[in-house]
Amino acid sequence: MDNPAVHDRNADQAAYWNGPAGQRWIGRQETLDIVLAPVSSVLFDRARVVGGERVIDVGCGCGGTTFELARRVGSGGRVLGLDVSPPMLERARELAPSNLAVDFVNADATVHPFKPGNADVLFSRFGVMFFAEPEVSFANMRTALRRGGRLVFACWREPRKNPWMILPLQEAYKHVPHLPEVGPEDPGPFSFAKEERVHRILNAVGFGSIAMEPVDLSFDLAAGRGLDGAVSAALALGPVSRALEDQPLGLAEAVARSIRKALAAVQQGAKVELGGSVWIVTAEN
Repeated sequence: MDNPAVHDRNADQAAYWNGPAGQRWIGRQETLDIVLAPVSSVLFDRARVVGGERVIDVGCGCGGTTFELARRVGSGGRVLGLDVSPPMLERARELAPSNLAVDFVNADATVHPFKPGNADVLFSRFGVMFFAEPEVSFANMRTALRRGGRLVFACWREPRKNPWMILPLQEAYKHVPHLPEVGPEDPGPFSFAKEERVHRILNAVGFGSIAMEPVDLSFDLAAGRGLDGAVSAALALGPVSRALEDQPLGLAEAVARSIRKALAAVQQGAKVELGGSVWIVTAEN
């Protein structure tokens, strides 16, 4: 198994994604790709990847976005998927079609020695909000881009605009203690929610033509599998899974009942859709 260099302030995040969180994502990789498909669709459109390009997929996880990028660059291009989680990368390698030009590396993008000026596109679906020192991370990633190369990534807007994540958590809090308070700029899913912060970081490290597009979407927590699927997904992923860590079985069952009742109110057939909102961030080197 790889033992990559990790920036010391990113060690906690690396440990998290190499522990139970990474295993949960591996177990639900197919469902997650379906749930997050609305984001992926917009992100691929804005990335404008074409045949022959070289792309780096930061925080690639189990490789779903990496494979689609590789299909778009074709045999003349190449895609590098990068992640801090060896178990998730192992799954990505297992799933990788043999005809795609993809490579995977277990690495922290903050300190990884990228080949300078080699990439046309830096791409990420929710993989860049967990850096402890994002200026350092983006400065290092920028070295990988050729002059005129493109940066495109998706990050979550503020919690109140993402009921698909927050509604199940509110139901969980009826039964279990609240998670520790997280500062608005601490590493986590909402650390890039503020537009001014993202502009500040990218400007500081030399990116230009920075644009942030707010995109409102609908997420089917059930992934087309009905209420049972939605409840299962809500319990296993995101902040609810953290809130349930080390809680007794009885409390977890009570949380599941509350979440089921809340989600049943929005169920429509096999779908359980709730709103969400992301920033699609683009910039040039």
